[in-house]
Amino acid sequence: MRSYFKVLAMCFLGLVLFIPSALADNTVKRVGGSNRYGTAVQISKQMYSTASTAVIVGGASYADAISAAPLAYQKNAPLLYTNTKNLSSETKTRLKELKTTNVIIVGGTPAVSSNTANQIKSMGISIKRIAGSNRYDTAAKVAKEMKSASKAVIVNGFLYADALAIIPYAAKNGYPILFTNKTSINSATTGAIKSKGITSSVVAGGTGSINNTVYKKLPSPTRISGSNRYELAANIVQKLNLSTSNVYVSNGFSYPDSIAGATLAAKKKQSLILTNGENLSAGARKVIGNKNMTSFTVIGNTPAVSSKVANQLKNPVVGKTIFIDPGHGDQDSGAIGNGLLEKDVNLDIAKRINSKLNASGALPVMSRSNDTFYSLQERVNKGASANADLFISIHANANDNSSANGSETYYDSTYQATNSKRLAEQIQPNIASRLGTKNRGVKTAGFYVIKYSKMPSVLVETAFITNKVDASKLKQAVYKDKAAQAVHDGTVSYYR
Repeated sequence: MRSYFKVLAMCFLGLVLFIPSALADNTVKRVGGSNRYGTAVQISKQMYSTASTAVIVGGASYADAISAAPLAYQKNAPLLYTNTKNLSSETKTRLKELKTTNVIIVGGTPAVSSNTANQIKSMGISIKRIAGSNRYDTAAKVAKEMKSASKAVIVNGFLYADALAIIPYAAKNGYPILFTNKTSINSATTGAIKSKGITSSVVAGGTGSINNTVYKKLPSPTRISGSNRYELAANIVQKLNLSTSNVYVSNGFSYPDSIAGATLAAKKKQSLILTNGENLSAGARKVIGNKNMTSFTVIGNTPAVSSKVANQLKNPVVGKTIFIDPGHGDQDSGAIGNGLLEKDVNLDIAKRINSKLNASGALPVMSRSNDTFYSLQERVNKGASANADLFISIHANANDNSSANGSETYYDSTYQATNSKRLAEQIQPNIASRLGTKNRGVKTAGFYVIKYSKMPSVLVETAFITNKVDASKLKQAVYKDKAAQAVHDGTVSYYR
């Protein structure tokens, strides 16, 4: 790294001590069955050993299930699913285990047939059916069965994802969930608001779900929105300040799992966040980081929620914003030697670090992702704007003496000295070991980007471009990948 990027003046600007909240891998459990019926049964086992009352809905009747969830909570009853024409075997077995004597069916005969109801009756169980002429009317009738409440949750009756994360909030507070559509309020919903004496409402979903004309007709409304279902769920957790000591995580497209999982979250007075089946969504990662979540329960077996997602949740780097700064760029090539430009080496390694941290569930942010130049102050500003938890600057070394070789990692004592040093101590042995370079150790220096970044910050000198042996490694993709893996592993270790 060129000398003019090394700041020798030492000025004390303050010390802010930060101790990472996670000092070990996160706790991840999984609750699931072989299908939606089995998953609902397994969820019920987390709440009840016996239950005199159970609420049953059609396995594909998501609107019915959403409106039924707060009622099930209020009745201290599990929410179970069935096939339309016949009682699902998993649910039948569970009703016997629970010693259930009363079942509330939510939904009409197209959702849960008379034959299915009769099969439940034949078990010696009393049946009560709550059904309306449509989903709006059914939700209104469910609300009528609930205790008095001054507030209601309003969602688009056809956009099920909007409702998922707000079910725990509605259920534990005794608020009914009522439906509307984007451009109008159904008369059944209006009637329920009036008859229940609802004076305020929470709308889940943006103007694409419920427009402002409808919104303004609702009683004292508050809107929670997001750019997608994942961000909406995260914003619900944030804005309603829901408990996150053990967070439930579900596939945002697997509605039966998510709705049943939301009843469990309500029972445990916790929150629900959403992701897709294959990768932890950005919205989920952000709220995990913001709320410092460390304990999770995944709803649904694979493939509903993959092992990759479970592993991301387990990784202590999940949700952490890691700022990766590839040194130099554009007209500033950095060190030159053995056919290499430092700016290119730095960027290649940084991109690999970015990919690895992203795969582990972090929220990596790069100061540059192409051959662009940013001043040192701009890099510091970018890290601050990203609200980064860590700042890692990637460089390659140089020396007039071509025999100089090896890897070293620097930190500065101006801000976050203790944690910057600890981060450096986690990365440095990893990088020397993986690259097979001389371990030049952890050192202090007033390099600008780590001197003026207020989060724990390090500058990694991967190897010497001016040394033939070191440079030969920096030319090879396999070694650049090893360097990236070392930085990744050191970062993860920092949070353990």
